[in-house]
Amino acid sequence: MLVLLPPSETKADGGKGAPLDLETLSFPELNPVRAKLADALVELAQDVPASLAALGISERQSHEVARNGSLWTSPTLPALRRYTGVLYDALDIGSFTRAGLEKAHRRLAVTSSLFGVVSATDPIPAYRLSGGNSVPALGTVRSLWKPALEPVLQDIEGLIVDLRSGTYSAFAKLRPGAVTVRVVTEDAAGNRTTVSHFNKAYKGRLAAVLATSRTEPSTVDELVKVITKAGLTVERTGEHALELLTDD
Repeated sequence: MLVLLPPSETKADGGKGAPLDLETLSFPELNPVRAKLADALVELAQDVPASLAALGISERQSHEVARNGSLWTSPTLPALRRYTGVLYDALDIGSFTRAGLEKAHRRLAVTSSLFGVVSATDPIPAYRLSGGNSVPALGTVRSLWKPALEPVLQDIEGLIVDLRSGTYSAFAKLRPGAVTVRVVTEDAAGNRTTVSHFNKAYKGRLAAVLATSRTEPSTVDELVKVITKAGLTVERTGEHALELLTDD
């Protein structure tokens, strides 16, 4: 089983790992595009106003440009420790046991504008690049990744649980059979609507359940059993579609 997570705009600072080495990352087929993007961001960082414009950020966020300028020299952190925010707070990797971390490395992956997709423990630096950005001379991030990333993701065997956001789902279609999860709330009349406020938190909780479960599901029915056993409310709404109900 592989659970695909979205990245986050916010990243933790620092790290204790050696500087970025693409050869240490999972999915090495993506390294040519990774190198091209990293080099382009480092070069772009030499022009702060151009970087701010390309990244869609303000002068108050100019430290993000500095991060990009040192992509090849700054320290790294495992991906699940680098990404921060609501989803990753709910995932709470700090609470994982050693056995849980080993499972997470096999079961969790994060989509990324800079790296395409990385495994949970892949060592990466802090950076700034969003899925909707365009990089001068290279074009949109989406158009750059789609031809390289799609065949890699479609070649993954076993059950795939797709928790990506819309922006990152557009990077690559998954093969038929990938399970999609919609976080919903239900009113007194039984009407369901997609949740926005708690969406990331529930996906983080779900990812934690799937990463650390003793049982690794290989079918949708087994997936539902694992989620339900963990105390979350989930319903199958299609052959490969689930709805996760909030209790908030």
